[in-house]
Amino acid sequence: MVFSSVIFLFWFLPIFLFLYKLADARYKNALILIGSIAFYAWGAPNFIFVVLGTSFIDFHLVAAMHRATSERSRRSWLMASLGLNLGLLGYFKYSNFFVENVNAALGTMGSSGIGWIEVALPLGISFFIFESLTYVIDVYRGLHAPLRHFWEYQMYILYFPKLIAGPIVRYHEIADQINERHESNDLLLTGFYRFCIGLGKKVLLANHLGALAKIYFAADATQLSAGQAWLGLLGFTLQIYFDFSGYSDMALGLSRMMGLILPENFNNPFIAGSITEFWQRWHISLGNWFRNYLYIPLGGNRVERWKVYRNLAIVFLTSGLWHGAAWNFVIWGGLHGFWLVMDQLFLLRVLKRLGRLPGMLLVGFIVTLCFGIFKIEDLAHAGSYYRALLGGGLGISDTLSVENWLILGVAVFFAWFASVPALQRFQERVFAPTQGTLGHLLLFGLSVLLLLFCTSKLVFAPYNPFLYFRF
Repeated sequence: MVFSSVIFLFWFLPIFLFLYKLADARYKNALILIGSIAFYAWGAPNFIFVVLGTSFIDFHLVAAMHRATSERSRRSWLMASLGLNLGLLGYFKYSNFFVENVNAALGTMGSSGIGWIEVALPLGISFFIFESLTYVIDVYRGLHAPLRHFWEYQMYILYFPKLIAGPIVRYHEIADQINERHESNDLLLTGFYRFCIGLGKKVLLANHLGALAKIYFAADATQLSAGQAWLGLLGFTLQIYFDFSGYSDMALGLSRMMGLILPENFNNPFIAGSITEFWQRWHISLGNWFRNYLYIPLGGNRVERWKVYRNLAIVFLTSGLWHGAAWNFVIWGGLHGFWLVMDQLFLLRVLKRLGRLPGMLLVGFIVTLCFGIFKIEDLAHAGSYYRALLGGGLGISDTLSVENWLILGVAVFFAWFASVPALQRFQERVFAPTQGTLGHLLLFGLSVLLLLFCTSKLVFAPYNPFLYFRF
């Protein structure tokens, strides 16, 4: 089950919210947990017991670590929890990749490969494993005491608004809200607006852009003109942005409706003036996770200069592999690590002299170019596609209808509109918890219209890809 589906919008969500609002405060967390288990089991019934069993073991490992009186004992329990979570992630997400590459290496030496039954990938495994890691590490560091009850911990791990597509919520960011949160009509309404905005991003923009990009990426790259190749690349870049940020908006909106405030995950990344700033605005929760749990432990920027560059490279190669068990994701992460090192060496100073607009244009160009390798797993096909980008001719009039041009124009506008200060202030005003009676009436009416329009698109144009099955 995904947020942008009719069954979620008109069955699961209304029933859940109705019961949630009627429930006594003592039972709301239990209701969230039951709803979250049902939500995950609907899409991955074979894996819900893996998640429940792992979280049960991990909860007791962390509790034992917290009770331990010696540092040696605490470290032993910490290692047990880390081993459980990383082992689970390694087996389900990376074992196929490992065996595939070992077999390829053995094949070049004339040896037979390893016999292997391919492992299925559970939905959202990287998200809930990373949150399990934050829980044990934050408790170990003394940032917060562990939860007292197992079912509270399961609610944190399985909380359905963030379960399959994030944001990745660090334990101490939500710990105090698990048992003490403040619901209000303002939060309910602004959560509804935020959810509908995210749904519109996903259904009206990302899905359409995805269908457009699919035409070019599925074609024989040697037959594409440069214009067609760039159009496909731009379409995919905007698709993944509006898809991912749309899901984040829906997650934040759903949480507000329940009285929980989750951290922002996107902050208009395409108005960034450098790749460094881009990663401060794009998938913020993942960037914060890698900064706090990998970059800083490696020494961060408090070490020799060459080690700072090494740390950036390690973080972004790991980030690439987090996105998917394939070499194209590793290369994509490595490319972003390279540009971050270039920022440190000289590019930030150059862009500062040139001004904001050139920085935005350069960031947009680099990010779009890098998303080609993110999209295409087959490296030979990726090479052909990049060669097509350097080819000649536009050749786009035969595939772009008026509707396609309109959707592209709207997507480009909303990707960069916050570069105008007045429009950014308008965005902040829409997301504000207090609107006033007239503001609430206006935004509620517009949100209902947006919800109805999205529903009609889902019913009559059912192309609705889910991009996060590999994450």
